[in-house]
Amino acid sequence: MDNEKIIKELKFKANRSSGAGGQHVNKVSSKIELSFDIQNSSELTNEEKELLLKNLKPRLTKENVLLLQCDESRSQHKNKEIIIKRFLQLITKGLKVPRKRKPTKPTKSSIKKRLEKKKKQAYKKVLRNKPKIL
Repeated sequence: MDNEKIIKELKFKANRSSGAGGQHVNKVSSKIELSFDIQNSSELTNEEKELLLKNLKPRLTKENVLLLQCDESRSQHKNKEIIIKRFLQLITKGLKVPRKRKPTKPTKSSIKKRLEKKKKQAYKKVLRNKPKIL
């Protein structure tokens, strides 16, 4: 995966941002929306596409397009830099294959401790019973 080639496939859209800035907010489009079509990407292999579709499923639209937006800064260029960083982090995280878990057995000492604890607890409860009268 080449980051620079993938960045060229991104589509950006500028909108008016909400929040601080006074009248400046009403005039300037500083909010950036990023869209990336995973299935139509020419830079990703089929395996990478499948992995991303599986791992980023909650963040995708019905058409399997990843949408991100940023309006943290008043500057459109700064927001664009922020969103590109965020996108690259998300993609690299989505491409990681989780390691398989190796099932382990409990140690002999842990089994022994558990059984002793059970015996102590049972003995406590026996002591709480009323004494039997013969």
